[in-house]
Amino acid sequence: MSASLVWATVRAVSKRKLQPTRAPLTLTPSAVNKIKQLLKDKPEHVGVKVGVRTRGCNGLSYTLEYTKTKGDSDEEVIQDGVRVFIEKKAQLTLLGTEMDFVEDKLSSEFVFNNPNIKGTCGCGESFNI
Repeated sequence: MSASLVWATVRAVSKRKLQPTRAPLTLTPSAVNKIKQLLKDKPEHVGVKVGVRTRGCNGLSYTLEYTKTKGDSDEEVIQDGVRVFIEKKAQLTLLGTEMDFVEDKLSSEFVFNNPNIKGTCGCGESFNI
């Protein structure tokens, strides 16, 4: 078995502008405040983790859970002192998404405003990208 050698050239480019990257997830002030409130009673947890699971009629659903550590493949978003970790499986589905916390007389919940979703199922439990 012979080993092959590949050469690469590195060039410095001085005129190229770096484009700012978008955060994979942004939080509204309401979501930041709610996460801070939830974590205040749980000093052993460092943040919340967002995941995605197959659920509902035939789509995906976001999950939220407390986390004590950052996973090896988690993406970390820090905003206004709040740490949100995104599981690897959920990273592409969350790009450009805004996480909000909505409260009314009958319910209170985190809402993900995702511009990439093409549709939701009738039961309201899942989405399709």
